[in-house]
Amino acid sequence: MHPAISVIAFTTLSGAGFGLWAWLGLRIAFGGPPGMYEGIGWAIGLLAAAALVAIGLASSFLHLGRPARAWRAFSQWRTSWLSREALLAVACFGAMATVFAVGRSGFHPLLLRGAGGLLAVLSLATVCSTAMIYASLRPIPAWSHRLVVPAYAGFALLQGALLLPTFTSTALARGGLWWTCLALVIGLAAAKLRYWADIDRGPDMPTRGQAIGLPHRRATVFEHPHTEANYITREMAFVVARRHARLLRGVALGLFALLPLVLLGLAAARPATSIWALPLAAACSLAGALVERWLFFAEAKHMVTLYY
Repeated sequence: MHPAISVIAFTTLSGAGFGLWAWLGLRIAFGGPPGMYEGIGWAIGLLAAAALVAIGLASSFLHLGRPARAWRAFSQWRTSWLSREALLAVACFGAMATVFAVGRSGFHPLLLRGAGGLLAVLSLATVCSTAMIYASLRPIPAWSHRLVVPAYAGFALLQGALLLPTFTSTALARGGLWWTCLALVIGLAAAKLRYWADIDRGPDMPTRGQAIGLPHRRATVFEHPHTEANYITREMAFVVARRHARLLRGVALGLFALLPLVLLGLAAARPATSIWALPLAAACSLAGALVERWLFFAEAKHMVTLYY
């Protein structure tokens, strides 16, 4: 599939924003540390996550043929994961606004905790809905894979966890956040390595014979349907050399896994370095997600390529 920059930016930036919202919501739902709401760091964190989500959503409009008709996506929530994603994203903004207003006004803490928990649940549901847009497409075997949804959620949670200490008083080395980040990095790396190994072995792409009802025959194309490139060959049959793909996989793994591991170790050994090590780890993870997401699209092929 053609790796459109607008969709890559949307899934990575909005994913990081939803991940930060999820962790902030959980932190609020389970009770923030003493003095958490005296400063404005948590509020800035909510707004920073909102900015990431908004930029990602805005970039997705660049991929639409008729952006003015985007509102119609909200009406198909019964059957469309894209519609569910849109509705959940709007609900997230509502939950975030509630958390922000209640937190700043000092209303009843139970209301604040409930709004925080709702924000966390809606954020994770939105990320999973985004992933299901691709995981539900059976004509693209590389996307219809059991690890697509966990990988999307893993990237969002990892980037959000790495950004969390920047906006709250959560200490990396004195609690479970360090172990959470470590588990997310290792789990995400393992999931992507397994995913890449699976698609290298060859997904269950039907043969031409199976496509025309002759599963035990070898069918060949006598005459191609066109003489030059068209929309289908440009959008659904993107070609990336295997050696280039392996190189980019290594780059992605180094950025979203190896470098964050080193920086997490440094932050745990010397807590004073957390002020720059954690934002740098988050930036590396985001850069790795961009490379990984480009590969996610570039290595996927639609079944229509059996004909074209």
